[in-house]
Amino acid sequence: MQSAMSSTYIPTGDIRSFGSFGPAYEVGQPVHELENGDWMVEITLIETGEKAEYRLSDLLDDPEAK
Repeated sequence: MQSAMSSTYIPTGDIRSFGSFGPAYEVGQPVHELENGDWMVEITLIETGEKAEYRLSDLLDDPEAK
């Protein structure tokens, strides 16, 4: 049986930023699926090393960090 995760693209290892001027973070592994089909993904803030969970749908809207 194929899981929903196998068809969901997660840009693991990408460096992105929160909007155009926000801090940079590295995209990690998926943590868990939400009831609406979205995923929570672990991210690591580049400046502090702090780990957090972030919605995949929001992450995919964020630009790659420059």
